[in-house]
Amino acid sequence: MTLDSNKVRLVMSDPVQLQSEPEAVKIPPFISTPVDHIPVIRATLKNAFKTGRTKSIQFRRQQLLSLAYLIKDNFHLFQQALASDLGRSHHETTILELGSTLTEVMTAYHNVAKWSKPEKARWSLNYFAMNPTIRKEPKGVVLIISPFNYPLWVSLGPFAGAIAAGNACTLKPSELTPAFSALLAELFPKYLDPDLYTVINGAIPEATKLLEFQWDHILFTGGSRIASIVLTAAAKTLSPVSTELGGKSPAVIDPNCDLKLTARRLVWGKVANAGQTCIAPDYALVPKSIVDQFVQACKDVLSDFYPEGAESSDSFARIVSPSHFNRIKGLLDRTEGEIVYGGGMNSQTKFIEPTIVTGVKGNDSLMGEEIFGPILPVIEVENVDEAIDFINARDHPLSLYVFSSNRAFKDKVAENTQSGAVVMNDTLTHCVAEGLPFGGIGPSGSGYHTGKYSFDMFTHLRSTLDNPTFLERLLWARYPPYNEQKAKSFMLLTLPSMPARTAAGGYAGSKRWGPLLIASVVAVSSFVLLIGRPRLVRA
Repeated sequence: MTLDSNKVRLVMSDPVQLQSEPEAVKIPPFISTPVDHIPVIRATLKNAFKTGRTKSIQFRRQQLLSLAYLIKDNFHLFQQALASDLGRSHHETTILELGSTLTEVMTAYHNVAKWSKPEKARWSLNYFAMNPTIRKEPKGVVLIISPFNYPLWVSLGPFAGAIAAGNACTLKPSELTPAFSALLAELFPKYLDPDLYTVINGAIPEATKLLEFQWDHILFTGGSRIASIVLTAAAKTLSPVSTELGGKSPAVIDPNCDLKLTARRLVWGKVANAGQTCIAPDYALVPKSIVDQFVQACKDVLSDFYPEGAESSDSFARIVSPSHFNRIKGLLDRTEGEIVYGGGMNSQTKFIEPTIVTGVKGNDSLMGEEIFGPILPVIEVENVDEAIDFINARDHPLSLYVFSSNRAFKDKVAENTQSGAVVMNDTLTHCVAEGLPFGGIGPSGSGYHTGKYSFDMFTHLRSTLDNPTFLERLLWARYPPYNEQKAKSFMLLTLPSMPARTAAGGYAGSKRWGPLLIASVVAVSSFVLLIGRPRLVRA
């Protein structure tokens, strides 16, 4: 494949003409990759990577552009697949995944050459003559294990980073989205180099087999229970792992906020994709003085979103599987709070109505685990200090939301809590905001991705140093046999000076005589070498 500048412009200037109801298309059947094929696929990736062709920036750009066209050419196929898997409307799929994923791929395409350039190390008097440089090299053969809830964005976004970094890569999508996973497996060899980029479909047996191998990096997105299995398996092969695990992301409400706008943005974040979002606002911490007004504002928003009810709306998705439906139903059945809105369910269609529950305490069933569904517990607090204490008594969340127009209120929450991200007056959008890293902290995950952070995750920073021969006259003291003179000489050149303590308990300024001496000697040595070279004398 060769780069076509007309095609590059087409991606950006000729958007897909979205239809309100795309015609039905045939999705290929879901077929698990035979377990005995996985070692062969792994070996093929390894051998293809060893050829070195992924080190070419031109090759990476070609593959990234092909990935962009894989998405663009098949917008309606992806919409149809995710409607089948998640009961999600075509428009919601476009809003939540297609646009942001295509943008992320094209960002990598346009920046891969810049991202991959070697970087000079910070200038240092001690080492500048040795030309310390950081090379950006691919880690090797990497594995991405993606979840069901945002199968396009959480798989192909990081995948673009892996390509940009020059890796070979295997993608293991979720078996809970069979239509999407089957479509991806069919499209990959049509657009991408099949020796370097593959899709492996299946469930536990296939994932278990994959984890028997050593990978140069693994990105796992999913729940903490499965993450512990992945991390345990990776430890046996010393495979480095980044995780994105979610958790219970709180929303802190300022009593003086714009309640109508707050409710609209918070409720959207809760009901998008039927609440199956790792960064959805999991619960709201609301001052007692405004609980009734807050709840009413949320009810009004839900009536605006779904005037004929969510079950009849094409804009509301469904729970992915019967087991997930039953888990969420069990949390709601056991709550000691009061359901003040919603609560309706249909096991046949895996529908759970957007639900608001008040009077929820910290030990309630709805607070024991990430809800991952359209249920919003409302927890009453006296003030922002109590809200902060409530958050800090639990695992660090992946996201923390603060709704306030008061800078001091926002700063107080941000400065006294820990979370993967802290977002003011909105939900969800930070994960697709260009230039921001996306990742958790502690139990909510480790590592970062999106945009250049995906490239960085799959890149090995390789240090290089080239020590010129003329510096040998400065390094004599490092060689045996050692003595006091050599030790003092070397310390003079290398040890940093420290500020002297003053009588008042402070510190005086310091002078770095060692580095200055090195610079002087290097300059003199270079001059001597220069004037000592033989000169051509005209006869």
